[in-house]
Amino acid sequence: MASAVDAAGDPIPTSAVLMSSSKHIANMCRSENVAYLQCKRKDPNPEKCLDKGQQVTRCVLSLLKDLHQRCTKDMDAYVGCMYYNTNEFDLCRKEQEAFEKACPLE
Repeated sequence: MASAVDAAGDPIPTSAVLMSSSKHIANMCRSENVAYLQCKRKDPNPEKCLDKGQQVTRCVLSLLKDLHQRCTKDMDAYVGCMYYNTNEFDLCRKEQEAFEKACPLE
């Protein structure tokens, strides 16, 4: 498997990383996501919501970096399992439990 982090040590937002962190993202970036979706609902013009989209991206990347710094071993194990098993949550419950215990949902 390719490294889950870039040269700076920050997690690369692959599908396995995003899927593994989805509960944390939903919890911690909720307000940014809601603001973006409300903007999109109000105006289908993509240009009108670029700033809201950037706020979502900034929140997610910051959260991924924080999770990886706080729970490196457990996050890497969970992401690796998800990558190997094509993002099948059911095949990675043991790793998910360890990750969520090390980095609980706040």
